[in-house]
Amino acid sequence: MGRLAIISDLHMDINHLTPVHFQQIANHLKQQQVDHLHLAGDIANKKERALSVVDFFQRQGLSVTFHWGNHEMIDLAEDEIEGFTHPSFLNFHTYPLSDTHVLLGVNGWYDYQYSDLTNEKDILRLKQLFWYDRMIHRQGTDPAISHEINRRLREVLTTIPTDKQVILSTHFVPQSAFIVRQTGKYARWNHLNAFLGSPDFGAVLADFPQVQDVVFGHTHRRFAPKCIAGAWYHCRPFGYYYEWEMTRRFVKERQLTDSFQPTKIRGLLRQHDDDFAAYKQAHLIEELEQGITYIDY
Repeated sequence: MGRLAIISDLHMDINHLTPVHFQQIANHLKQQQVDHLHLAGDIANKKERALSVVDFFQRQGLSVTFHWGNHEMIDLAEDEIEGFTHPSFLNFHTYPLSDTHVLLGVNGWYDYQYSDLTNEKDILRLKQLFWYDRMIHRQGTDPAISHEINRRLREVLTTIPTDKQVILSTHFVPQSAFIVRQTGKYARWNHLNAFLGSPDFGAVLADFPQVQDVVFGHTHRRFAPKCIAGAWYHCRPFGYYYEWEMTRRFVKERQLTDSFQPTKIRGLLRQHDDDFAAYKQAHLIEELEQGITYIDY
């Protein structure tokens, strides 16, 4: 028996995570008897920062692998996005967890199918105006890139022996069951679902019964596990500090505002910087436990 831990959306720079915080996390993972740690993208906004996190955990004696999310991609060329040369990088590669289980990592991408917009020009205009990924320079259209990734996914899964149980990690959303549809004044957010993932990715997985668990993030929303086509899907991203349950408690306990709106809370927190920093250090592991996936194998 072994234990795998997967963390997506760590966002070390946005969340102002320091070596002290990482030491807390490493100590906790050891206490939880984790045999292998996988970082499922959006570790940091830059490649070198992301690699420094991987290196930190490895120097703590942990076995670590990773793949990219969209946030690391802004300073990567296409060949680094899909074929980064690092011994711990998993994109269309497997890591043997045991004689019976393998971990397969795939960055993933999106094809606009989750959006309620149907005109591709409108979607691209929206991307250039509002979406972080406008800074990423990829070779090909988003639907074409996603289609090729899904083709490669099928190809790789075909090569894995059927007596192996597959735990798959990706960054982007592979099932529509994890797409939130807004109503009323928030309905415009449904347009941005274009950039969350691809249902065709999940359709490929449904054809391979040896896929036991699928772990992903990117949504910055946490869901209870769902069993879809025989596989368990886990979405528990760590997310941004101003979205955390811990941050909600901090604001509520100090009666700092009557309503908690994550996108507007950053300025308020800056006014209580030292207090929030101490609170974060005291409660970080509680938040981590809500934003991590453990799988025993």
